[in-house]
Amino acid sequence: MKFAVLSTSLDPESRSAWLCTLAARQLREAGHTVTHLDLRETPLPPFDNLTCYAHPNADLYHRTILEADGVLLGVPVYNWGLGSGARTLVELTGSSDAERNLHGAWFDKPVTFLVSGGLDHGYLSHGAFALGLMYDFRCVINPHFVYATSAHWDAPEVPGKWLAGRLARTVSRTIDLSERLRGREYQSVWEI
Repeated sequence: MKFAVLSTSLDPESRSAWLCTLAARQLREAGHTVTHLDLRETPLPPFDNLTCYAHPNADLYHRTILEADGVLLGVPVYNWGLGSGARTLVELTGSSDAERNLHGAWFDKPVTFLVSGGLDHGYLSHGAFALGLMYDFRCVINPHFVYATSAHWDAPEVPGKWLAGRLARTVSRTIDLSERLRGREYQSVWEI
């Protein structure tokens, strides 16, 4: 299967990016094809609903999501909300406009969240964003996700025992969900 692993943090020391790197490795080790993109290395322009579509990386992200059997989305939480990179990514790759030959790439995708936050009690901060993906694009949100704080890491890029186990289970359940939904006949082609 093909997976898109997308890191949306712009922080040079991003822990959500570390989660993406580890998840991509686990998927590859399980024999899957992975396209791992990081907004720090493959940036997108600010969303302006006009010139942003001509940016050289816009089509790369769009195709990566469109062709994936499942998407793993690495997101940072700041003040109980997701960082701006995630919103820019979805705004750009989710746009539909027949006159400009645009169709959202997110429709019907299984999506798994890899979340990094500062406080334990912010573990559902991605919920409103996930709900938007469900309503706007009929995404299937994996109920099993990772939420990690700095306390869950033994060292930079080295997860502690609990986090390593949680990530392994999340990747395993991502594969299972994507396999079950792969190749289904029904595909959404409209927006609310």
